[in-house]
Amino acid sequence: MAAQLNTLLRAACEHVCPVPPVAGAVPAVRRRVAAVLADWNVCPEIVEDSLLVVSELATNAIIHARPPAVLKLSWTWIAGGGTLRVELTDAGPTLPPGRSPAGIDPDEHGRGEAIVHALATRHGLRAHPAGITRWAELVAL
Repeated sequence: MAAQLNTLLRAACEHVCPVPPVAGAVPAVRRRVAAVLADWNVCPEIVEDSLLVVSELATNAIIHARPPAVLKLSWTWIAGGGTLRVELTDAGPTLPPGRSPAGIDPDEHGRGEAIVHALATRHGLRAHPAGITRWAELVAL
């Protein structure tokens, strides 16, 4: 009976979309994510933070990594709240750690990781043969 009740009170959704390495990609991805989160009825208390996390991860992939980049969203709803997991997988860094691409103003870049860490309940990085996946989870209670 408990397993049946848990199944009834828990639901999950998933969405995957490419992040093209072009100007204007981040706002387009952000709009798409906003529409997906609205369709899923994600708790309003985490939507804005989620959009900022998506923006930071997508920007990082476009500026610092090799294509392709793919964004994956997973929303697990549990009665009374839920967890949104944001994952962005790219083909790995274009430069060694600590080096920035030419023409990037350090006063305008470099805070994205700190923003993600501040907004996410949990976050991390997973290296694998296909590249790197950066992920963050935001929890609504």
